[in-house]
Amino acid sequence: MSELIKHECGIAFIRLLKPLEYYLAKYGTSLYGLNKLHLLMQKQHNRGQDGAGIAGIKLNMKPGQSYINRIRSNSETPIKDIFNQIYDKIAEINSANPKRLNDVQWLKHNMEFTGELFLGHLRYGTYGKNEMGNLHPVIRSNNWKTRNLVLAGNFNMTNVDELFNRLVSYGQYPVETSDTITILEKIGHFLDDENERLYKKLKKKGYSKIDSTEKIAAEIDIPKILENSAVNWDGGYAIAGMLGHGDAFVMRDPSGIRPAFYYQDEEVVVATSERPVIQTVFEAPMDKIRELKPGHVVIVKNNGVSGEFRFKKPTEKKSCSFERIYFSRGTDRDIYLERKMLGKLLASQILKAIDFDLENTVFSYIPNTAAVAFRGLAEELDQFCNSLKKDKILQLNGKINRKSLDEIFKLKPRIEKIAVKDVKLRTFITQDTQRDDLVGHVYDVTYGIVRKGIDNLVVLDDSIVRGTTLKQSIIRILNRLGPKKIIIASSAPQIRYPDCYGIDMAKLNDFIAFRATIELLKDTGQHHIINSVYNKCKAQENNPKEEIINYVKEIYRPFSANAISDKIAQMLTTPGIQSGIKIIYQTIEDLHEAIPNHLGDWYFTGDYPTPGGNKVVNKSFINYIEGKNERAY
Repeated sequence: MSELIKHECGIAFIRLLKPLEYYLAKYGTSLYGLNKLHLLMQKQHNRGQDGAGIAGIKLNMKPGQSYINRIRSNSETPIKDIFNQIYDKIAEINSANPKRLNDVQWLKHNMEFTGELFLGHLRYGTYGKNEMGNLHPVIRSNNWKTRNLVLAGNFNMTNVDELFNRLVSYGQYPVETSDTITILEKIGHFLDDENERLYKKLKKKGYSKIDSTEKIAAEIDIPKILENSAVNWDGGYAIAGMLGHGDAFVMRDPSGIRPAFYYQDEEVVVATSERPVIQTVFEAPMDKIRELKPGHVVIVKNNGVSGEFRFKKPTEKKSCSFERIYFSRGTDRDIYLERKMLGKLLASQILKAIDFDLENTVFSYIPNTAAVAFRGLAEELDQFCNSLKKDKILQLNGKINRKSLDEIFKLKPRIEKIAVKDVKLRTFITQDTQRDDLVGHVYDVTYGIVRKGIDNLVVLDDSIVRGTTLKQSIIRILNRLGPKKIIIASSAPQIRYPDCYGIDMAKLNDFIAFRATIELLKDTGQHHIINSVYNKCKAQENNPKEEIINYVKEIYRPFSANAISDKIAQMLTTPGIQSGIKIIYQTIEDLHEAIPNHLGDWYFTGDYPTPGGNKVVNKSFINYIEGKNERAY
């Protein structure tokens, strides 16, 4: 993606199943769990660079001893900052008494993050500030071990106000309205209820308060707690939690919007947001890594027994397709093949756009994350060329000679590295003209490859969201090369609707496809549709989210996707651009063919997987009409 779009977050959870001495004996380090957590987070750094945090829990500690540790950082390199702080303390121990690094029990009682449970989080701030208080993991503290709750997640809730009011109805006085604190307190409320229920039951049986603590830890019903907590949740989420006594869980929303994977062997239970990191860090076979089912939770009890349980009835699976197009790392086998297919399926549209003139067309991509999709496109272009070569050979009717074959085999796609991201410029300049000039130099180009006025130039991108970088930078620099036509192809369809489940795409007016459609309505004298949609949205503004209809779809109904693409091309053509501009988007049908198992496409189609999505899109349209430059959730 040539534009910066912040998105989602990443989680990493580890539970060590063997005694700590086991890992020292087998792997030669007392810091096995901590080191593995570091690797899991580093391998998922793409999921969050605004902040990071880790928490650890030590099992079976005596009263008066610290058993929950946490550290968070919002520095420019948060992962490095966190682990440097920890490793610096370890270095001090090594300097004073090296033998203590091999004394796992001494470390457990004297050094932070040397226990059995670890939880890490990577944050991209799609909403809220990146202050320390906004970073995960968050903790709900209590003197009872079984009431301590540590939480970290990749989630956005669309109905935070509703959830907040429910907490108030329980008699609570939450100090924040963020979905993080709301979720923490909601789970915490039912965790308290479960503790009370078990304590009363055990008291009737004659158990003392001290003895009740261990019984509560053994009997606490986490699936029931989460089932009660999640009744009114509307959003996408993958949430990991740890209780003070050592129980832990990772849960996933009923639509499977947010990703979650886990793996277990005789040594560890691990959960992450992406599958390949488990494969790499633990050398785990891919077929042994499980995708957490929607509406399910994997639970690890404090005695190490684990299982997957349903806490909420799954709905139609609508896993985020943007994960596959761009956000997740392409080292996952399935994602890699899907991205290649996305590029392959664009070939027919691109060939038509260049009138099948391969001889006078240069193909490239921007940015580097589009490389896999481009490989799929290149392979399909090769297949097309091979087909043409076969036809030409057959047309020779057996009159084959070396010269004619040389001429035929010259036909191949001209694939070049044209655009290069030169440097990430940071500036405090506020004047638009000076800032735009800097933005225009973020990318550089390879000169002398494209023949001026002769060649077409095709450039593949992951997606086109706002169009800002294309207009201010990419098209300008490509125009310097003097191509006859510049064709920008997006491996994703037109982004028409806001996301409300974790991607930083909350305002309709940010989308070039929306702005182009509004312009088309005005150009064609259909301004009344804008007013009609506003009135319909306004009329249901205060309805329950379950009753709200996405009327914003009517904005796009009068026009074909191609008509909107052509209008986008017109809007991106600024004065001084001599080349013809053509914009091509992936079709919805081809998107589903390429990614058949991840059909979450609400930002393209407006088909939201939860009722809260319809509420958000209508509110976003109301904000646009009323001139409110704010989020709709």
